[in-house]
Amino acid sequence: MTKAAELVGGEIAGVLNNDRELRHIVIDSRAVEEGDLFAAYRGEHADGHDYIHAAFLNGAACCLAEYTPEGETGTLILVPDVQAAIEKLAEAYRAEFDLPVVGVTGSVGKTTAKEMIAAVLEQRFRTLRTEGNLNNRIGIPMMLSRLEHRHEAAVIEMGISDFGEMSLLSRMVRPTAAVFTVIGHAHLEFLHDLEGVLRAKTEMLEDLPDTAPVIVNGDDTLLAELQCMQRKITYGFGENCDVRAEQVRTEETDTCCEIVCGLRHISVRIPAFGRHVVYAALSAATVGMLFGLSDEQIRAGIAAFRNVSRRGDVIRTASVTLFDDSYNANPDSVRCAIDSLVLLPGKRHVCILGDMLEQGENSVPMHEEVGLYALEKGVELILTSGLYSEALCRGAGGIGKRFETREALIDALRKELREGDCILVKASKGSHYEFVSAAIREM
Repeated sequence: MTKAAELVGGEIAGVLNNDRELRHIVIDSRAVEEGDLFAAYRGEHADGHDYIHAAFLNGAACCLAEYTPEGETGTLILVPDVQAAIEKLAEAYRAEFDLPVVGVTGSVGKTTAKEMIAAVLEQRFRTLRTEGNLNNRIGIPMMLSRLEHRHEAAVIEMGISDFGEMSLLSRMVRPTAAVFTVIGHAHLEFLHDLEGVLRAKTEMLEDLPDTAPVIVNGDDTLLAELQCMQRKITYGFGENCDVRAEQVRTEETDTCCEIVCGLRHISVRIPAFGRHVVYAALSAATVGMLFGLSDEQIRAGIAAFRNVSRRGDVIRTASVTLFDDSYNANPDSVRCAIDSLVLLPGKRHVCILGDMLEQGENSVPMHEEVGLYALEKGVELILTSGLYSEALCRGAGGIGKRFETREALIDALRKELREGDCILVKASKGSHYEFVSAAIREM
């Protein structure tokens, strides 16, 4: 504990017990286990200092805090800024490990790529991977604190929404390889345009060793044209990609393809549906080849992939097929999801779409364009609610139906949906369309 206090420039308060070894960084007192370091993080809706006592009751060895709550006698490390302190701790702790670390970023498909890459690497290495959505300034220190000396590799998802954040994350993660999925229309409220997104994401390259591979989606124009000091390797469907997919086909809810790299041809079956999972498989195969895995290990790893909930789940109910992609949304990911939806066999293709948030001043035309895209792809019905539902319906023409609230939309599902429908549910997190997906499952 004394060492941790020195690293963050903190002052120890309360009863010091240096015999206890600190385990993981945790910000939720309910998740604290014996020996954890509880960081009293001040969030938008709660102040972690109010839960310090509960953290000690659950076994916390120490708490990182900005002040001592009245009556608290447990071991505290007092610092001016808890957030800055956990970043310093994570950076110092990561520096103790000499192992390959793959940093995964992009506007679309980060989590799917991270899961696929980890599934492949686990065929040969004991691999740490980012859990859930712990991919930002708060989550990455928590993930890095889970590194153990038994680990032989790590796959860390790195998510940002503003300039400068990726540099900060890179200093903590210290990736030895980088994977870029897509440069798309995400967080434009802060990053302004696609060039801004590229500039913010590629801050990672400043801290990446010159010898590190930079693995990019070669079908993405900005990434294909990216210039960097490191060795760039492209993956995608295009003929010019170093690693490419051929003979792509769907079988039930699986996707099959041939992954080609020079003389290597790897036939794979991906236990998920859609074009986006092929890109994830390509990125994972590229990492696998660079890390010395055999064709059979790469094939087995891709087959072992399991989708993260609400990111492209295909659920067949007694009457409809639900394509649940409700975790998050931006214009690029919605188009990609529509492309996947229309490949599913069904009597009708229905989109239930909520707001795409953080799109900045172009939010209205972007929603109109998505509505038009669905219409042009042959979608027969769009159900929508939210701030930009009118714009989406304008673009969709006669196939759009707008509801005043998400709850009103849910109430109308039994009337609007028919047996045999294939239904896409997609929206930004803030729209909470997971409740729509849950209602369809219950139906």
